[in-house]
Amino acid sequence: MQVSLETITQAARLIQGAVMRTPCLPAPKLSLLTGADVFVKYENLQVTNAFKERGALVKLSSLSPSERKRGVIAMSAGNHAQAVAYHAARLGIPATIVMPEPTPFVKVAATRGYGARVVLAGEVLADAQAEAERIADEEGLVWVHPYDDPAIISGQGTIALEMLEDQPDLDCLVVPVGGGGLISGMAVAAKARKPGIEVVGVEAALYPSMLGALRGEAVTCGGATLAEGIAVKNVGRLTLEIVRQTVDDILLVDEATLERAVNAYLTRQKTMAEGAGAAGLAGLLAYPERFKGKRVGLVLCGGNIDPRLLSSIMVRELAREGRLLSIRITTADRPGILGEISTLIGRLGGNILEVSHHRLFLNVPAKGTTLDVTMETHDPEHAARILSALEKAGHSVCPLDLGESRI
Repeated sequence: MQVSLETITQAARLIQGAVMRTPCLPAPKLSLLTGADVFVKYENLQVTNAFKERGALVKLSSLSPSERKRGVIAMSAGNHAQAVAYHAARLGIPATIVMPEPTPFVKVAATRGYGARVVLAGEVLADAQAEAERIADEEGLVWVHPYDDPAIISGQGTIALEMLEDQPDLDCLVVPVGGGGLISGMAVAAKARKPGIEVVGVEAALYPSMLGALRGEAVTCGGATLAEGIAVKNVGRLTLEIVRQTVDDILLVDEATLERAVNAYLTRQKTMAEGAGAAGLAGLLAYPERFKGKRVGLVLCGGNIDPRLLSSIMVRELAREGRLLSIRITTADRPGILGEISTLIGRLGGNILEVSHHRLFLNVPAKGTTLDVTMETHDPEHAARILSALEKAGHSVCPLDLGESRI
């Protein structure tokens, strides 16, 4: 095998002092939420806010003087891009990065900020890879693959070494899976250091590439996923072989669970996770019985998320939890009705955030009106009491969809 404990240990020595040794800490609130004994490795604290710096630095450091002079090229949805750009600038290596067009602006801007030339091409990583390969051939650039490279994989494997040094009693590592570079390196290192440890991968259900490859099945990949960092259609040849030999299981998680995991990191751990970075936690949320009572190590592998998207996720989670309620009230159009309704809601402890008053809807009687009211509530039971009180007061009430409200 091209990746071994020896190559990973060498990588750990190489990156020492240039890449942060991030903490791996207990997460009691996540333990309470999931039923597992959770420990989190905070790779979102790296300079580029993601784990990709490890493999990128190992690969760039292995280049000859002539290769460094020619320059490098990489394709990435964001985190590998930033890592290559950042460490290439440190080492004085020209860098070109090809990114899919839907890549979040925060990642594109950060990559350009590190001095790289950024080319946007295609809708997914496979499209970006094709363009990167074309440019590499045309301009003679050195290819820095995001996952299917022994140097990259060895660099990512250093995470597992650090986790087991900090938390040697872990029973299981739960790792996000895209092309397979992270889980391959971590699995090789973890199994070498602690043969009995379990290594479980988590993929976005919209992109089950690794699971399909392991089963030898054709799978459909596509769609807008919160976890664009692991939205990979084609896994690596080397990573597939390593995963086949070392990884115990691959789980799939849906978009709602990814949102819930991102929100849990923010509200319970007070730390930012992008969709791909939260995939491990999403696995625990989706399969609680699978991990109940186990000492589980999670890799929060990236925190590069658009603030607007994060805000939307928080609002949607409030709706799912029954703490944000949006309703349409149809009632008589008479003076004082708005005051009566707002007073009733306030008396019951609801906090009104927004009111929209409509008189011209054709499905409302000429002497009627509708009010769209969004309010904060304590929990689903509190929201139900407010709805009941409004109906008893003679108003027709219909909950509106804000996310996937449980009301």
